[in-house]
Amino acid sequence: MELSSREMTKDDAIEVLNWRYPPPYEMYNQEESEAGLAELLDGSYQVVLDQDGCIIGFYCTGFAAQVPKGHEFGVYEKDYVDIGLGMKPELTGRGFGREFFDFVLKEIGAGSFRLTVAEFNERAIRLYEKFEFVRSDEFYNGDIKFIVMLRK
Repeated sequence: MELSSREMTKDDAIEVLNWRYPPPYEMYNQEESEAGLAELLDGSYQVVLDQDGCIIGFYCTGFAAQVPKGHEFGVYEKDYVDIGLGMKPELTGRGFGREFFDFVLKEIGAGSFRLTVAEFNERAIRLYEKFEFVRSDEFYNGDIKFIVMLRK
């Protein structure tokens, strides 16, 4: 698959906000709202496109990639590039994750990376471990346990 990226547009953001993930991943479902649009259009989000120009996922870096509750536990104090990402629901679990994540890392460039993932998302954790990310911290946001993973 030939991938490319561009800054997220309003139409892209509306599409992403309307994606629906099945259980147990429904916590990643978002609602189309002014706040949701504002976040996705703040300049830190990129969409990833396939060779036909269709959105297959997105990624963000910096503060937008952090789970706010993690600040209470000091998990974001070290200097790393935070990465957040999401893949179109219809494409998850079908073997595209490795190519997608490799593309995202190359797009972001060199650096020490950090990402935060819900503990139940074992699929994503296995993928990140294949890219040499290791668990460094954990915290709860309500009932959901989050794992912070690093790659130096």
